[in-house]
Amino acid sequence: MGGAGAPEWLIREDAGQPVLLALYLRQVLGIRSPEELPHLRGIPPRANDRSEEAQALLERQWREFWAMTVEPQAHPSPVPLDLVDGFDTALALPTEGCDELRAAFEPHAIEAVAFAQSANARYRKEASHSTGTAYRAYAGAIAEHERQVGRRAHSFELNVQVLPLNQRGVWWIGSLTIAVTDGLRGDVAAFDAAIHPIIAELA
Repeated sequence: MGGAGAPEWLIREDAGQPVLLALYLRQVLGIRSPEELPHLRGIPPRANDRSEEAQALLERQWREFWAMTVEPQAHPSPVPLDLVDGFDTALALPTEGCDELRAAFEPHAIEAVAFAQSANARYRKEASHSTGTAYRAYAGAIAEHERQVGRRAHSFELNVQVLPLNQRGVWWIGSLTIAVTDGLRGDVAAFDAAIHPIIAELA
């Protein structure tokens, strides 16, 4: 972060359980969007047997849920939220307009919660072994960007979701949020190269 009066940047990194839950449910329900984002490793995608109309309705409800999950402050629900049965406090949906999605989610609650908790715990364990390196990875990329453009970086915020996806890469999943494969995040040189265009776009 910058000193007094200097531009500031804030990067939050996590493997958030809400995002992990959402992606697990996306996969087991055969939902396509976001189409550019790969599948989770080790979770076989299930073919859906819904009608085209039912699938389109589920996809629409899903997209709204996904936006609220990834960036809840930017996409607040216009109606109150209600917890989904079986997910404890980990998953809530709007009280109106999501009945089909809620019904589709509920049968998968136990395995979805177990997956999200396990993946989150694995990320936290790996992150605890690399104290300070997360900050240095971003600070180094920002310093290099500043050298290239000949000025201080603009102030910006970035959320990074480190996810067990089955393809290496970085994807925008919100206006201030990217997803990065856990394997790529753990590869210092490859991650440095991958994060540079993101920093350049923001800073």
